[in-house]
Amino acid sequence: MRTLIVIVLSLAVLAGAGLLLLSKGPAEPVRAAARMPNYDAAFWKTWGDGQAELAAYDLTYARYGKPRRGVAVAVFVSETFSDSARVKADPGKHPRSDEFSVMKMNLIEDFQTGIYDYNEETSSFLSLEKTPGTLTKVSFGSQEWCGHVYAQLKYDPGKFRLTSHSYFDGEADDQRELAAPPGGISEEQLFFWARGMANPLLDAGQAVTVPLLPSLQETRHSHKPLAWTSARLSRGTALRDVTVPAGRFQVETWKAEIKDGPTRVFYVEPGGARRLVQWESSTGEAARLLATDRMKYWQMNQPGGEEALKRLGLSPRPPRTP
Repeated sequence: MRTLIVIVLSLAVLAGAGLLLLSKGPAEPVRAAARMPNYDAAFWKTWGDGQAELAAYDLTYARYGKPRRGVAVAVFVSETFSDSARVKADPGKHPRSDEFSVMKMNLIEDFQTGIYDYNEETSSFLSLEKTPGTLTKVSFGSQEWCGHVYAQLKYDPGKFRLTSHSYFDGEADDQRELAAPPGGISEEQLFFWARGMANPLLDAGQAVTVPLLPSLQETRHSHKPLAWTSARLSRGTALRDVTVPAGRFQVETWKAEIKDGPTRVFYVEPGGARRLVQWESSTGEAARLLATDRMKYWQMNQPGGEEALKRLGLSPRPPRTP
């Protein structure tokens, strides 16, 4: 009898739990598995060949309430980084214990606003060895006819160190530390995340909510203090076709829904180097791939080197005078 009572009570508890789950509505998003990105031999066959991936995009950027037409260029390349200096390490200058591998992304965005133009660049450095799959540094610079801005974040365990300078009154100089919550990332990391290089790793159909720090570019444009929010990150379940100036591609969809901020969507090739074909934002920003190629662009700075722009779907800058 005692055994029977226990069984009946257990069934009642299970039934009650089931009713409780049903009363809560849709389940919470599945959290990503705690695993590291795979920087294996296939990864280094692509990213250890001594070349950079250059990709040019037809850019639309919303500024002063209007869509602005421009060009974006994304440069992805692996480098050896100095932990103490937080810059690319010159050969033989630092002890091996101070060096580690990073993936660098330079994102250059140029767009016109009436009589004057914006020239902006974000440099993001993703650690491939120390705290792999997370950023170790981000810097941002903006130059336009009203003035210029520079800001950088250095990432340490449990904290981010911010330094910024601006021509705006009230924003001239800032140097402070921000406590970093566990699993927190900055918005710049999303470009690596969508390509499968950075945390949090997601399987198809998975979603996770993480603490997120808005990008230095977004902070500069909105004139809001840099502060933590959150974002729901998700990976789509099916491939879709997108057509961009570079052609037609089958892509995966990666989405970041930022609390009190924009929703960003990245369209990425599912295999190979997982090239970034297109991205867009609920702010009106959109970038569509023109062309991409691999080259040692740093060796192409002499007269005649501009001919390689054609490989990216771009043309040299025309003279600005009659």
